Amino acid sequence: MTIDSAVFRFAGVVVLASLALAHWVHPAWLWLTAFAGLNMFQASFTGFCPAAMVFKRLGLRPGAAFR
Repeated sequence: MTIDSAVFRFAGVVVLASLALAHWVHPAWLWLTAFAGLNMFQASFTGFCPAAMVFKRLGLRPGAAFR
């Protein structure tokens, strides 16, 4: 698994989990969805992604997007 695929999977889990929490627990969990979306948006321009840095330290090999 590359850092890229790990970041995309992690972002997907965060979005789906926050939507489920917003539906069954409290609508304020949608702020987590907004945060994940904003983070993905800024990473597409800057290449800076905190999750990618964590996955790199865990030893995943680089992909095309996050080195």
